[in-house]
Parts: sequence; C-alpha cells; structure tokens
Amino acid sequence: MDDRSRMLGEYLKDRRARLDPAALGLPLVRRRTPGLRREEVAQGANISATWYTWLEQGRGGTPSAEVLERIAQALMLSDSEREHLFLLAFGSPPAARYERVDTISPRLQRILDKLGTSPAIIRNATWDIIAWNKAALATLTDYEKLQPRERNILRLVFANPRVRSAQSQWESVARFVVATFRAETARTGATQEVAALVDELRQSSADFARIWDENEVRTHGDGVKQLLHPDVGPITMEYMAFTVDGSPDLGLVVYSPVSERDEERVRSLLEALPE
Repeated sequence: MDDRSRMLGEYLKDRRARLDPAALGLPLVRRRTPGLRREEVAQGANISATWYTWLEQGRGGTPSAEVLERIAQALMLSDSEREHLFLLAFGSPPAARYERVDTISPRLQRILDKLGTSPAIIRNATWDIIAWNKAALATLTDYEKLQPRERNILRLVFANPRVRSAQSQWESVARFVVATFRAETARTGATQEVAALVDELRQSSADFARIWDENEVRTHGDGVKQLLHPDVGPITMEYMAFTVDGSPDLGLVVYSPVSERDEERVRSLLEALPE
C-alpha cells in the first residue's frame, strides 16, 4: 500500500461516515457505524462493492477520473472536497467544469465598495463584468449605462470607441486581453461557451481576428495600466488579479493609483458621480 492509496482510502472512509442516511432517504435500519454503508456508496457510483471496499482499504489501485467523478457524486462532495479527492488520487485537480455565474454575494460587493479610490471589477469565466465599485464606474467605464451583453471585456476593448480611446497603448492592451482571455477560458472549461463571441468578434473586428490568430496565451498576474481619462487626463494605476476563493470561475481585478496625483484624480471623478 503506497501513501497516496492510503490517504485516498482514509478520505473516502471519512466522507462516507459523515453522510446522514436518513437525509438521503435511505432505510432507517440498524447500522454498526455512522454514515452510509460501503455498498450504498458503491451502488451510487455504479461500481462493485468489493472494489470500493478495496479503495477504502488503500489496495484498490487508482480509479479512473470518470470513476472518481462518480464516487464524488455518490459521496455528495462539495467542489473543494471533489478537488481534494482528485489531488489525493492523481496529484492534480480535476478537469475544469464550467458553471456560469452572473451575480456575486452581498458580502463580496461590500468588499468592493470598501476599496475607496481603488477601482475594482469582477468578471466571470466568459469575461462578462458582473460587479464593480464606484471607483470603477468613475474611472474605467460606467457599466451601469451598458446593457449586460456590452459589459464583456473583449467587446469593450474591440467594439467600444470610448474604451479604445482611453488606452494609452491600445495594441499592447488588446494583445494582453486576448492572450489572457484564451488562457483563462481554457482553464475554466468555458471554451465552448465563448465560441460564438469569438466568431462574432472575428467577423466584426479585423484587429481581433489578427491578434486571435496569433494563438498567444498568458496569465493575468499584475502590472501597470495607463489610462487616458477624457475629463481629468492620464491616470496611472497598478493592478493585480485574484481568483475568488470558492468561486474559481470568478476573477477579481483591483487597480491602485500609483501616486498622490493619480489618487486625487480618481477621487475627483468619484466626487463628480451623482448620488
């Protein structure tokens, strides 16, 4: 028995013991141990009870990803528990499983609102901007005046003249956006969901088609953004991207003014916003 098989077996046994048979509608018969029986998990995963027993005992070998997925469903694992199960079995997380998200929690919105003069946005796996704070409205784009379909980052960069004119180095920004978009949609498993958007932009924007065909990929990471705001002039901000814990399909991007002058310009834009 190797360490990986032993740890996998211990985790399966622990998760099984935590399930409530009554809550799952199973017969309330006498049970010698808490949780489900091994036979019940095996039946739910469509595998033999003998093999599942061996897996818990650390001598069943490594199941395929498909079988492990069925076991995760039978054990009613959360996304984080499912990921941990795959890490124990294979040393790597499961394949991306895309789930569309269009809203955020009130708690996360309150965090955005507390960032003051730091513009912040949250985008989903298809790069639709689904949340923002007032500093982002004042500095980046007034998303509230746009239709939801228009709040997509690629559409803003390649189809919105105001956003394009605000980029001091548009070509560099456009290449960065396309390369990061390509990598992120592959990571989150949203490639098929964005196919129509890619086709649309390839038809409507020669610039997008040219850059897309170069097949570059990169991570978002951090860097510096130089914005040419039509009302207050240039604003330089550092940015950093984060994945929202518990929602791996959501990306948080926070911009921070690099100097007192830049922060004062953001503050003046905030003060000019209507209540």
